[in-house]
Amino acid sequence: MVRPMTIAEKILARAAGKEEVKPGEYLIAKIDLLMAHIAAARIVARFMGFPAKVRKVFDPEKVVVLEDHFVPAPTVFAANAQKMIREWAFKQNLKYFYDIKAGICHQILPEKGHVRPGMLIVGTDSHTTTYGAYNAAGTGIGDTDGTVAAALGELWFKVPETIRFVLDGKLPKYVMSKDIILKIAGDYKADVACYKSIEFVGKAAEDMSIASRATLSNFSMELGAKFAFTPPDNKIIDFLKGRTEKPVTSDDLVKPDEKAEIEKIYELDVSDLEPQVACPHTVDNVKPVSELKDVEIQQAFIGSCTNGRLEDLKIAAEILKGHKVHKKTRLLIIPASQEIYKAAIKEGIIETLIDSEAIICNPNCGPCFGAHMGMLAPKENCISASNRNFKGRMGSEDAGIYLASPAVVAASAITGVITDPRTL
Repeated sequence: MVRPMTIAEKILARAAGKEEVKPGEYLIAKIDLLMAHIAAARIVARFMGFPAKVRKVFDPEKVVVLEDHFVPAPTVFAANAQKMIREWAFKQNLKYFYDIKAGICHQILPEKGHVRPGMLIVGTDSHTTTYGAYNAAGTGIGDTDGTVAAALGELWFKVPETIRFVLDGKLPKYVMSKDIILKIAGDYKADVACYKSIEFVGKAAEDMSIASRATLSNFSMELGAKFAFTPPDNKIIDFLKGRTEKPVTSDDLVKPDEKAEIEKIYELDVSDLEPQVACPHTVDNVKPVSELKDVEIQQAFIGSCTNGRLEDLKIAAEILKGHKVHKKTRLLIIPASQEIYKAAIKEGIIETLIDSEAIICNPNCGPCFGAHMGMLAPKENCISASNRNFKGRMGSEDAGIYLASPAVVAASAITGVITDPRTL
C-alpha cells in the first residue's frame, strides 16, 4: 500500500519514477523545466568546456532563458554577459528565449504558460519557490547544478519534510499577504523552513488571489524553504486559462493526502494583523509598523518578483491618488512584466502613479539586488516591497533597507517616514 504523501512528495515521486518517497530519501529526478537568467552566462562558459558531443541542452523546449537582472545593460561587463547568453540561446535553438523585453523571470514563466500543476522546476534564482503558488514544485539552484540540469535534464534531490502554516481569519484593509509572511519570519525566524516544503492552508490562504499567494511562495525562500505551496484550487486553473498549450483541469492539481506526514503545524489568525516591517539587516528582524513611525526614508521601492504584480501597483495607486511623494523621498515603481505594465496603463494606474511623482522603470529586477536603478547612498534608508534587506543589498553597506508591503511603501513615500497606510 502506497504511503500517504504531501504535495512535494507526490511531485518528486512522479519525477523520480517511484510509487512513493519519504522524507530524507535521496533520489534522481527528471526535471520538467529549467529556468536560467544572468547565471546562464556561467552555464554557457561551462558548456564551452564540454566535449563537442555533449554541448547541447537536454531539450530546447524545456530550457527557458531570459534577461531580467541587468536590463538594459548598465555596464560593458553586463552587456558582454548578455551577448554571450543571447548567442548561446540562438545556437541551442531554444524555443523560449525572452531576452530583455519580457520582465522578471518568476512572473514571466507562469504568465507565458510554462508553469503547470505538478511540474518539477529548477531555476538559477533562489526565489524559484514562487511556482508553488501555481501548484508546481519550484526550487532555486546554483549555476553548477544549472549546468548539469541543462545538459542532462535531471538532478539529485533530498525529499524534504513538510510543515504547514494554517492561516485563518480575514485580512484587514491595507494588510496584505506580505504582512503575513513577514509576521511568520519575525515569529519563527529565517530558519523555520530550512530544507523543508511549506504548505499554506486555511481560509485566509484560500481567499487570496494568485498574486498574493505568489508573494507567500516567493518569500518562503527567505525562511529556508525548498518548496512552498499555496492551496491547489480553481484559482490556479483560472489564472492559467488560455496561457498553457494544453488546458489545465482540476485533475491536474496535486493535492496532499489526508493522512500525509506533516512535521509541524503553525497557526496564525490574520484578522487583527498589523502591517509588518523587516528592519535592517535581516528578514526576520520584524516589527509592527506602529513601532517605526519615526524612521525617515529617502527611497521607496515597489516591484521585484515579490511585489511587482498588478494588484500591488493598484493598491499603491489607490493610496497615492491625490497625494505627492514627499519632497525628501523618491519612489521607484517597477512592474514585474510588460503584461502587467500594459494592464496598469490601461486601468489608469500608471498615470496616477506618475501624477504622484513616482518614477516608473521598465520591467526588471534592478534595485532589488543593487544592480542599477535606485542604488542607495551611505546613511540612506529605503522602504522596499522586495525580499531581502541584507547589508549592502541595494547599494552602500551603510544604508538601511526596510521590507514591507506595497501599501506600507506607498504610504511611507507620501509622508517621508515609515507609515501605516490605514492612518492616511
